[in-house]
Amino acid sequence: MESEHQPRLRSVVSYVQRGGRMTVGQQRAWTQRWPELGRRVSELPPGPIDFAAWFGRPAPVLLEIGSGMGETTAQLAAAEPEVNYVAVEVYEAGLGQLMLRAEKLGLTNLRLLHGDAVILLTEHIPPDSLSGVRIFFPDPWPKKRHHKRRLVQPEFVRLVASRLAPGGMLHLATDWAHYAEQMLEVCSAEPLLRNRFPDWAPRPSWRPVTKFEQRANEEGRISRDLIFERVPEL
Repeated sequence: MESEHQPRLRSVVSYVQRGGRMTVGQQRAWTQRWPELGRRVSELPPGPIDFAAWFGRPAPVLLEIGSGMGETTAQLAAAEPEVNYVAVEVYEAGLGQLMLRAEKLGLTNLRLLHGDAVILLTEHIPPDSLSGVRIFFPDPWPKKRHHKRRLVQPEFVRLVASRLAPGGMLHLATDWAHYAEQMLEVCSAEPLLRNRFPDWAPRPSWRPVTKFEQRANEEGRISRDLIFERVPEL
C-alpha cells in the first residue's frame, strides 16, 4: 500500500500484516486504555499533532516506527521518563500487548498510533520537530525480488530526516547483513544526516535484547546498529 499523497514512498504497511485474534488481555487494553493512549492515523484531524496537549506536558518527542509487540518499546519508554515517547505500528495485537506492558510498568510518557508511518510523518508531524526516530529490526524482506518493499529507502529516509530537529538522532538496527549495508548506504547518501560513527555504531547497552535478536544471535546473524544525526540545513 502506498499513500496517495506520497505515491513514491513505501508505506510502513508494506510490512507483512500479521493476522490472528487479540488475546483477552489485549482486547481489554484496547477497550480500557486506547481512548487515552492511542489514536488511529487515518482518523487524525488535518495538520500537526499537538503532542504537548496529548501528553499533558511539553517535552522532546521521540518516534519509534514499528514497535511490534512492544517488548523493547515499553522498556525504553520507562528508561526515558523525560521524553514524550510515541510508537507507530500497523499490528493491532502488538499495540494491545504494548498497552499491557505500559500498564504493568505504570508508564505515563507513552502514546500509540495505529497506521501508516509515511502518512503520519507527511501530514501530521512538522519538519524539524522530533528529537529522535528509532527503527529497530524492520521487516528485512530477504528475497532479492522483495528488496523494493523494505522500509529504509532513500525517499523514506529523506522524509524522516526532514522531521528531525537539528541534532536529532535516527537510530536503526537490523540482524540482516544485506539490509544493514543498504541502511548504511541510504543514510550516508542523505545530505541532512551525518553518521555519528565511521560506519556501525557500538551496540548500545540500553537497547534491550528481544527474543528475535536472541534468535538471530543463535542462528549466527550479527545485529548492526546505525546512529545518524540530523545536521542543520545550509
